[in-house]
Amino acid sequence: MAKLHLIPYRVEEIMEQAPQIPEGVRMIQAPEVWADAERGKGNIVAILDTGCQPDHPDLKDRIVGGRNFTPDFGGDVANFDDNNGHGTHVAGTVAASFRPEGGIAGVAPEAHLLILKVLSGEGGGEYQGIIDGIHFAIDWKGPDGETVSVISMSLGGPEDVEELHAAIKRAVDAGIPVVCAAGNEGDDSSDTDEFAYPGAYGEVIQVGAVDFDRRIANFSNTNDEIDLVAPGVDIYSTFPGGKHASLSGTSMATPHVSGALVLVKNIAEKEFARELTEAELYAQLVRRTVPLGYPKTAEGNGLLALDIINKFEQLLKLVNTSYSTGVERKERR
Repeated sequence: MAKLHLIPYRVEEIMEQAPQIPEGVRMIQAPEVWADAERGKGNIVAILDTGCQPDHPDLKDRIVGGRNFTPDFGGDVANFDDNNGHGTHVAGTVAASFRPEGGIAGVAPEAHLLILKVLSGEGGGEYQGIIDGIHFAIDWKGPDGETVSVISMSLGGPEDVEELHAAIKRAVDAGIPVVCAAGNEGDDSSDTDEFAYPGAYGEVIQVGAVDFDRRIANFSNTNDEIDLVAPGVDIYSTFPGGKHASLSGTSMATPHVSGALVLVKNIAEKEFARELTEAELYAQLVRRTVPLGYPKTAEGNGLLALDIINKFEQLLKLVNTSYSTGVERKERR
């Protein structure tokens, strides 16, 4: 059986400082909904990746626990440090703290992170370790009974493995959305299916990538299971060594959606005054997308835009006010 591996990605630049609110976070309109969503407070996102630098200044207050499912660090299950860089970058996009003294903000800067190291420093991992990581995330409980709200996986492989699919179905049945990268084998063709698992499973939320000009990234896979797209080119986030880096890939688009889901969850559950099912959370997520004009196999429902509903309602009020004013003027004549 082949190994699962990191979705290939590019390191564009490593730096000491990055923009406090990265352009990707702004592009999906996260800051506009932070107040309503309480910045993701009360939610935990499980990151299945290469680990995370536990004492990174932007992340140390966000991490609530973790576990190592790889042979790295002598197989020490308590050591989930990141000896690659990918996992720290993904974690920062989801929930880096918004610190007044510096650093960067993630999409949901008051959410918390459960770090599950399922990939080694070389970027590969056994299917069993990833399956075990998913089950661990489903069963995990914090000291006050906290549970995982979202599972985020920027990894993939060529094989459809029954046990992996079963673990994902168990997560979804437990009400936990599973967000996965589409993959970076794109060939600029929108009529060719380019599948990586687990992204290709119908139960997951599969994410493609766009650049900041709203163009589908030329590396982003196309297939009929794409759900939506998010920023994935030149994405600034946290990086080992207390640094920041700019990376590109559908791996970078995925955590934008994972973080967005906890914002959507807080907003929608406040409106409905109850917990939402996984299917209801998915419906609330895709309501907050904007079509870009590409085939569905490339963009799914479109680009994530968290504040689009508020903007639409404001526009509707403006149109109704204008129409009402126009009617009154006619009657006065």
